[in-house]
Amino acid sequence: MKVDHKGNSTIIKNTQDSTVDFLAKVTREYNSFKTQNLILDLSHDKIITMKDIKSFADLTKLHKKGKKSLVLVTDVIDFNAVPISVMLVPTVLEAHDIIEMEEIERDLGF
Repeated sequence: MKVDHKGNSTIIKNTQDSTVDFLAKVTREYNSFKTQNLILDLSHDKIITMKDIKSFADLTKLHKKGKKSLVLVTDVIDFNAVPISVMLVPTVLEAHDIIEMEEIERDLGF
C-alpha cells in the first residue's frame, strides 16, 4: 500500500495485495484518512470483479457522511454496471476531477 498526498486528496494505491486485503487495510487505518478526500487506486489488480467493487460501498457511504469524497480507480470494470453508491473512474486524473466537482457541490450546499 502506497500513500501519496496531492492537493486536497490522498491517493492510496494498492501495490501488491488482493482487493479484499487492501479494503481490510484501508478500513483498519480509516481513522488516519477520514478527514481527507480519498482516491483508492485499484489499477494494480487486473482481475478485479464487480463483487470486489461493491465491497467498498459501506466505506464509501461512511466517508460521504463525513462530507468527503471517496473515488475508486480501475479500468477493468464496466462502469455502467457499478452501483450508484460507489464512484468508479478509469484514471487518477479523473478521480481528481470528480473530487473537485464534489467539493464545489458541497460548497454550494448540495
